Amino acid sequence: MALFESYERRIEKINGVLAQYGIKSVEECKDICAQYGLDPYKTVGEIQGIAFENAKWAYTVGAAIAIKKGCKVAADAADAIGIGLQAFCIPGSVAEDRKVGIGHGGLGAMLLRDETKCFCFLAGHESFAAAEGAIGIVRNANKARKTPLRVILNGLGKDAAQIISRINGFTYVQTKFDYYTSELKIVNEIKYSDTERANVRCFGADDVREGVAIMHHEGVDVSITGNSTNPTRFQHPVAGTYKKECVEQNKKYFSVASGGGTGRTLHPDNMAAGPASYGMTDTMGRMHSDAQFAGSSSVPAHVEMMGFLGMGNNPMVGATVAIAVQVSQALNK
Repeated sequence: MALFESYERRIEKINGVLAQYGIKSVEECKDICAQYGLDPYKTVGEIQGIAFENAKWAYTVGAAIAIKKGCKVAADAADAIGIGLQAFCIPGSVAEDRKVGIGHGGLGAMLLRDETKCFCFLAGHESFAAAEGAIGIVRNANKARKTPLRVILNGLGKDAAQIISRINGFTYVQTKFDYYTSELKIVNEIKYSDTERANVRCFGADDVREGVAIMHHEGVDVSITGNSTNPTRFQHPVAGTYKKECVEQNKKYFSVASGGGTGRTLHPDNMAAGPASYGMTDTMGRMHSDAQFAGSSSVPAHVEMMGFLGMGNNPMVGATVAIAVQVSQALNK
């Protein structure tokens, strides 16, 4: 039985990358990690329980490369993990073309550097992928930073935001937006746990204008969009509008578009045009993003379809940060 999904289409490329670091096989990567008390395979499963085998092994390979490179700084380890993830991109796929593996490593590195103050999941609040990613980040990023990273969720619907907060132990932040003055007010905050999860602040907006105001209020430096229920109504319009206004204010803002790819939904043609059928979410992502991932923010199978890994893009952000911190801590013992 093959070690992971699409093994035959991936393994030649993976072995070529491993050879550059003196590693003979994917299996040896697990042994290298174990020597330092690390188990990335297990960590991936803890962050998103429905992740595919290829995601678990890709992070194992990435961690082994980071160890071989001697990455004592967590941000450097994240970049090295990205090399491993990129090795798993199927040749000729959307994921390989966009260098999604390298992009995930770079995003993880950005969140581990103190220049980034606030990270936002722009998500449809019915999706738990953003919550999974947020939990992975808030548990681990600050172990490698001098100043704590603020993590927020920003989505459509105040009731939905409160439900997500209650279920996950986040802090629900109720806002009210004045459409005449464009002023945003914090009405109430409810902390749903006494754990590190409460450090994730979850906002619910009534529309795009309020969503953009929340981004300004929190001073978001980096965000990633989701492509669940509300991508054309909320996530992408908020990111695009906030991007424009940050440019006008000379503020740095790094926008990541999660999702999009051949056969993506929300397109009148959908799949009939084959590789030309990018879909609406892909098109909107191209309009505002500094980096574009491939496939769903939450659904492992759709990310796998893009030639990448069977893990949602949002949980992958959490996995990259978590494992990079683990590598850094192990090498600094």
